[in-house]
Amino acid sequence: MNLGKKVIYQAYPRSFKDTSSNGIGDLKGIEEKIDYLKTLGVDMVWVNPFFVSPQNDNGYDIADYYHVDPLFGTDEDLASLIKTFDKAGIGLMFDMVFNHTSTSHEWFQKALEGDEYYKDFYYIREGKDGSYPNNWTSKFGGPAWNKFGDTDKFYLCLYDKTQADLNWHNPNVREELYKIVNYWIGKGIKGFRFDVLNVIGKDGRFIDSSGDIGEEKKLYTDTPIVHEWIRDLNENTFGKYDDIITVGEMSSTDVHNSALYSNADGRELSMVFNFHHLKVDYKDGDKWTDQAYDFDKLRDILNHWQREMQGHGGWNALFLNNHDQPRANNRFGDVKNYPKKTATMLGQAIHMMRGTPYIYQGEELGMTDPNYESMDYYRDIESKNAYEELLAKGVGEASAFKIISKKSRDNSRTPMQWDGSSYAGFSDVSPWLKVNDNYKKINAKDALDDEDSVFYYYKKLIDLRKKELVISDGLYFPILKDHPHIFAYIREYEGEVLINLNNFSEKKVEVRMDEILDSYEEFTYLLGNYGKKDMEKTITLNPYESLAFIKRV
Repeated sequence: MNLGKKVIYQAYPRSFKDTSSNGIGDLKGIEEKIDYLKTLGVDMVWVNPFFVSPQNDNGYDIADYYHVDPLFGTDEDLASLIKTFDKAGIGLMFDMVFNHTSTSHEWFQKALEGDEYYKDFYYIREGKDGSYPNNWTSKFGGPAWNKFGDTDKFYLCLYDKTQADLNWHNPNVREELYKIVNYWIGKGIKGFRFDVLNVIGKDGRFIDSSGDIGEEKKLYTDTPIVHEWIRDLNENTFGKYDDIITVGEMSSTDVHNSALYSNADGRELSMVFNFHHLKVDYKDGDKWTDQAYDFDKLRDILNHWQREMQGHGGWNALFLNNHDQPRANNRFGDVKNYPKKTATMLGQAIHMMRGTPYIYQGEELGMTDPNYESMDYYRDIESKNAYEELLAKGVGEASAFKIISKKSRDNSRTPMQWDGSSYAGFSDVSPWLKVNDNYKKINAKDALDDEDSVFYYYKKLIDLRKKELVISDGLYFPILKDHPHIFAYIREYEGEVLINLNNFSEKKVEVRMDEILDSYEEFTYLLGNYGKKDMEKTITLNPYESLAFIKRV
C-alpha cells in the first residue's frame, strides 16, 4: 500500500450532518454526504467516536466499544454506512480510545462492585499520607486521581475524572482490546486511529514527579513498553492484513519514538500524529495564553519532523486541523483580508509534504473559528475548566474569555456549513453548538458552484498527490530555512524535482530562484493560488501565496 497517495478526511459526527432533527450530527448524516466526499476525492474517512458514551468528553469516554450511541443512530445505521462507503471505494477509519474507558463501562462498574478480576483492569491504588497515590496532574486540570467508589482507594484518570485509565500491564486488558479491533475488522473497517496511544505505558511504581510537567509526562509517555504493546496489538489484529491503515495520536512525543512507531518495517503503526507544530502559539508551553504564533518555530518544527522521520524510516500524518485544535487559518493566516488565499496556501503547504494528508471537515471550505460573545456558547469540558482556572489565577474575565475564544477545541467543532439556509443546512433545529455566523458566505453549496473555491483547490491538491510520484514518494529537502516569512521545500523523486514556496505573511516577498536552483529555467508551473506564473530568476510572492514548480525528467 502506498501511503503517500492516500488522503484521509476527518468527520466529527456530532457536527457533520444531523438527519434526526435533534441538533446533533449522526451516522446517517455522514452516509448522506458520500457524493460530496467522492467529489473531493478522499480515500478514507476517519470518524470520531460514536460508540455508547455518557458524552462527558464528546464520546472519548466510551462505555461500550461494540454499539452505536443512540445519539448518533443505530447499529443498523452503522451497517448501512459501512456498506455505502465500501461500495463507493472509500474506507472507514474508526477511533479507538484504548488508554481509558468511561467509568460507566461494564468493566469499571464490575470493579466498583468488588470484582477482583475487573479491579485489575484499572489503576486502583491506596492513597499516600492522607492524600492521593502520587502528585500527578490531569491533562484536564486538577489531580490525576479520583476516589474509587466508597473505598479509601483512588483510580487513575489522566483526563476527565469519568475516564478511568486502563491497566495495560494486565494481559487480560490487552486481550479484550484485541477482540474489539478484530471485531471491527470483521465488519469491514479498513482504518484505526488510536487515541493518545503513547501514554498507555505508565510507570507502575507511580512515583511522585518533580512538579515539572515535562518531567512528569516522562513517567507515562513514550515509555519503552509502549512499543512492545503496540507490536503485540499489531500482531494480534490489523498486522495480519495488508490493506489496513493505522495512525497513533502521540501526545508530547519525540521524533525518535515516532519513527519507531511508524517505521517502514510495519511492526507497529502506519503513521503518527504529533502536535509540536501546533504549540507555536503557546507562551512558555502554556496553551491557555494569548500569544501570537511564532513562524520561525512553525517552519523549523515542520522541517525537523520531515527530515528526521524521513531519515529514520518513519511516516508522518500531515495536518494543521482537527477536532482538538482551533482552525489553522485563524492561527496562521488572515481570515479577514485574505480568507481564500490563507486557506489554499495552508492547504498546499501541507499537501505537498512527505506523508499522508488529513483534511478536517470544513477545512476544504475555508471554515473559520466562530465569534462567540460569551462562555455560554462553549460546550467543551476542557475549555470550561481552563476558564475557571484562569479566573482562579487572577486573570480578568475579559482576558480569560479572549484566551478561550482563541484556543478552545469548540472552535473547530462548530456545525459543518452545508448551505446558506437556517443553521447552515446542518440541521433543521438549533444545533448542539452554535453555527458560525459566516455560514452564508462560507458553505459547501456555494463552494461546489464556484470553480475558484477553496474546495476545488483542495481537490486539485488531492489529484496531484495521486498523480505525481514526486509528491507521493519523493524525498524532502528544506530550503530558505531562515527566511522570516517563507516556508519552502524541495521534493525529489528519481530526478524529478518539485519546489513549493509558501508565503506566511501579508507582505509581498521576493525570492531569488537562481540562489536556490542551479538550473531554474527547466522548471514549469504546477499549481499556485494566485494563478499561473512562469519560473523566473526572481519571483515575487503575494500575501499568503503558495506556488509550486516542477522539473520533469
